[in-house]
Amino acid sequence: MRIPTELHEGYKNFRAGRYKQEIERYLSLAEGQSPKTMIISCADSRVDPATIFAAGPGELFVVRNVAALVPPYDETGGFHGTSAAVQFAIENLGVKNIVVMGHSFCGGVQAALAMEADQPVGRFIRPWVGLLAEARDAMLNDPNSPADENGRLNLLESLAVGVSIQNLSTFPFVKDALNTGQLTIHGARFSIAVGELQWRNPETGQFAQVQV
Repeated sequence: MRIPTELHEGYKNFRAGRYKQEIERYLSLAEGQSPKTMIISCADSRVDPATIFAAGPGELFVVRNVAALVPPYDETGGFHGTSAAVQFAIENLGVKNIVVMGHSFCGGVQAALAMEADQPVGRFIRPWVGLLAEARDAMLNDPNSPADENGRLNLLESLAVGVSIQNLSTFPFVKDALNTGQLTIHGARFSIAVGELQWRNPETGQFAQVQV
């Protein structure tokens, strides 16, 4: 089976360009990684943390999933991919920062809203974005919430970051790292159309544009 053409071309460009320019870095990274920051981001193809933060190889430890969600701590059986990544980042890599980064036009957040309206949602998507059910329902029942669809989507995208941050604090190893001052948790939101990054105020939950 042949590699898809666009991937082959991209790989050739990488070998001739970035790899050639940073070969010493790659040789060093072969011995191990020591990123200072973990990014929990959406799997959306339009939101690449390494591109947004102009990060080089080895600088960011990234886990991506639908809607950049973190589930609450849970010791029952099952596959806990995001939880495993968080544990590895803290206990093995000793990251200093975890950034939960949502984004505009998020399909996962749209699915959470669709569930409330009894619209069809994928079998595996439904329980995952169901992590936002409580925040979604509280938003929809708030008379001060936006009345229009885009306004509700934008607000729930921001609230979703807060949900994941709250869930992170339920992990014992996260709490230990926070209590000892070894870890700081941040929230962010990326606006695709205008390429702007917003940062979350941990006290108010509000987002403000990062100045450049």
